[in-house]
Amino acid sequence: MHLRTCQMQRLLCRLILLSCCYTGLVNAHAVVTDYSLKLQTVSAGKASQVKLNFNSNIELGLSQVFLVRTGDVEEVLSVTAGKEPGVALIDMPALDAGVYALHYKIFAADGHITEDVIHFTVQP
Repeated sequence: MHLRTCQMQRLLCRLILLSCCYTGLVNAHAVVTDYSLKLQTVSAGKASQVKLNFNSNIELGLSQVFLVRTGDVEEVLSVTAGKEPGVALIDMPALDAGVYALHYKIFAADGHITEDVIHFTVQP
């Protein structure tokens, strides 16, 4: 094997190792790490608030959260910043018992968008 080929292979291995070491430190997207719907149920007929915790700072002015009802009918919900960085508080209207979802499009402070859906049930 040529000396130059061996040097290139070592360099490539080092770059791969470095990229593996730093991937845990880079937060290119705002990912939900926790949300209040996991711990509390939503009761029918009462307005409520849902808390979403993200792994990075978020830009709420560029973000949107929708309530998804049966038939994929979406309604824009009001979102405010929590006391801690990366926390969004979503105001939920009073809902009838049934199955719903939160569809969110959140911009991370670094400009990347994250879009996902959280399903939940409203108890009678």
